[in-house]
Amino acid sequence: MPNLLVVDDDVMMLRYLRTVLECEHYQVATAASGAEALQELRRRPLPDLVLLDLLMPGMDGLETLEHLRKVAPLLKVIMLSGAIGAREVVQAMKLGAHDYLCKPVVQAELVATLKACLEIPQRTPGNPEVLEELDSDSFFLAASPAMHKVYDQIQRIAEVDVPVLITGESGTGKEIASLLLHKLSSRAQKKFLKVNCAAIPEDLLESELFGYEAGAFTGATHSKPGQFELADRGTILLDEIAEMPPRLQAKLLQVLQEQKFFRLGSKSSVTVNTRILAATNVDIEDAIKQGKLRLDLYYRLNAFNVCLPPLRERREEVAPLFRHYMKRLAYLYKLPPRALTDGLLRACMQHAWPGNLRELHNFVKRYLVLGDDVAMAAELFSQNGAADRNTIARMQGANSSDLKKMVREMKGEAEAEAIAQALEQTNWNRKQAASLLNISYKALIYKSRQYGILRPKAPSQKLVTMSAASPEPVRLSGGQTLS
Repeated sequence: MPNLLVVDDDVMMLRYLRTVLECEHYQVATAASGAEALQELRRRPLPDLVLLDLLMPGMDGLETLEHLRKVAPLLKVIMLSGAIGAREVVQAMKLGAHDYLCKPVVQAELVATLKACLEIPQRTPGNPEVLEELDSDSFFLAASPAMHKVYDQIQRIAEVDVPVLITGESGTGKEIASLLLHKLSSRAQKKFLKVNCAAIPEDLLESELFGYEAGAFTGATHSKPGQFELADRGTILLDEIAEMPPRLQAKLLQVLQEQKFFRLGSKSSVTVNTRILAATNVDIEDAIKQGKLRLDLYYRLNAFNVCLPPLRERREEVAPLFRHYMKRLAYLYKLPPRALTDGLLRACMQHAWPGNLRELHNFVKRYLVLGDDVAMAAELFSQNGAADRNTIARMQGANSSDLKKMVREMKGEAEAEAIAQALEQTNWNRKQAASLLNISYKALIYKSRQYGILRPKAPSQKLVTMSAASPEPVRLSGGQTLS
């Protein structure tokens, strides 16, 4: 049963709304002012939605809304007013209101608006994507169970104002995750700064992080604030934290414990309120054993840990990531976007992507410029072992015409393999498999019949596929047979 908070200085309106909403099976709490509403949020669990009057004495609705967004950025708010104008609507939407209703409130309209705002999209195979636009260059995408878990975890910890350690292989999107954490936190309107600890020499890193006073060293003609001061009340990401020299790790530990530090050459401390996120792609245990990462610093940073899976463990996201990258890069380079053809999609789905998102991004960029989907698919096939050594050798020595012919001959085998893997992965749920392959349900049925892909009669039996183009049996990965 959804929990609602109704905020209005009109006592009769509060009674009316409570009665209507309780009849619709909502749990309702009320507040007669903005200040009282903020108190309710502090002493009770967060409601699912707030109905907020615009015109109230003292703290009005817009001011209250601004405070609500700081306390709980994800809280859904519907504005109420008998005299709401275009300017107020625009301002309310800018501050994060989801919708607005005019007084006198009509019951049917109120109920419909609440249902629309409270409806939670189901993460079904037909609607698998969560997309968060972060800035003009960055977005967060979750289209796999693994990344949905990461997204849910980030949502939960964004408002818990403690350090977070983000781990994962190089290129998995650790900076993207940190940007999302910042966006969903109460610090979203303040600065987000990133410092790459591996890219800055030790003697410069200290002054970069903590700043310095005039005369602190040769060339310091004036005082300069460090990144921690510049990110005050905001968020700072310390990338490649295991590469930070141990001496500076000790100073960082002081900032985490006391939120105080000394500029270089200063005798007075600087106090900051900066949320610290740290990221690394190294094995934490090995880094601690080798003395690269202080154990006490690790315990302070690891209040929460977000671990990003590699792209090979979330292949459902290859196609949507490809399309989003293509859209952005085409706009950036003022080129027409290239289509993700069936052959190229199969090659992408079978590739291991050891460079993760960074490798995929660069691959899309090359495809946008070169425009040859057959050659790009052959490049991936040659890397991921989908073709045998003799085939690869022939492809490398072939001219353009022969190359296209060879790749087309491999189409049936690659397509059958991809369909078989998708069906196994989804436990023979054909709708899920079609969504995973980004094809229609009818197309999956047709191609399954075309290649003779049969459902195993026993758990130990492997999928068997047939291809008219390949009369001789061909062994697929995982013991499958293409015959």
